[in-house]
Amino acid sequence: MYNQISSNKRRTVFLLLGFVIILWGLAYVISKATGEPGLLFIIGLFSLSYALFSYFVGSRMALAINGAKEISKKDNPRLWRIVENLAITEGMPMPKVYVMDDPAPNAFATGRKPDKSVVAATTGLLKIMNDSELEGVMAHELGHIKNYDMRVNTIAFALVGIIAMIGDFFLRISLFGRDRNSNGNQLFMVIAIVAVIVAPIAATLIQLAISRRREFLADATGALTTRYPEGLANALRKIGKYGSATKKQNTATAHMFFANPLSGKVIAGLFSTHPPVEQRVKILLEMKL
Repeated sequence: MYNQISSNKRRTVFLLLGFVIILWGLAYVISKATGEPGLLFIIGLFSLSYALFSYFVGSRMALAINGAKEISKKDNPRLWRIVENLAITEGMPMPKVYVMDDPAPNAFATGRKPDKSVVAATTGLLKIMNDSELEGVMAHELGHIKNYDMRVNTIAFALVGIIAMIGDFFLRISLFGRDRNSNGNQLFMVIAIVAVIVAPIAATLIQLAISRRREFLADATGALTTRYPEGLANALRKIGKYGSATKKQNTATAHMFFANPLSGKVIAGLFSTHPPVEQRVKILLEMKL
């Protein structure tokens, strides 16, 4: 269990370093291609500003996009007490509790740090889960909060957006607005065009890999909290049976959910925000607490 948690954390660090390398490399070849060294600074400043904006407003945007509503203890005592007991067990501040009116069994957590965190459950999740299964799901979501996963995922998603915007901007100016007599290096221009096509794909793959790593980490953390991996495994089995696609779907917040909230055939492996349910169940049942 502890080896798995440490391994997931190390891999996430390496993946984030991959993001930085892609972003710096893209900025470098664009500055060389355009003959404007100052673009390195401009792109760096823009990237930092966009990441900070996403970091501070991402939580509120996620709640608004998904139509989640805050509840009090009297609104749903069962959910409230489970979250409260788990927070006490973990020695964490009590997060705000939200409910999302959706028949699909799912949940998500958001918030950049534990004292500003939120956990949300769908009405579908509350309907089909027994107490031990609901506790497992909520322990998983609190695991995200404890591990600062929302911070990592928000920054990763913002970096994907930044790389895509930079690439799109460069392609537009190179194809339609570039002065043919500019001081840009022609070799670097070709390299830059290739880079702005490939970089967003590579960045997306890294972001998805980070999301999957954090799901495994939250599973392990949640199982360690409840000391009952079977509860979380059973919840995953039910979700695999009923499906987790929500009515309100948004790719920008899909990585926040307990299970993939997007409908349709999702390609497993590299192109999924979540590991396969069967794989998560297998790992949980093999855990030694």
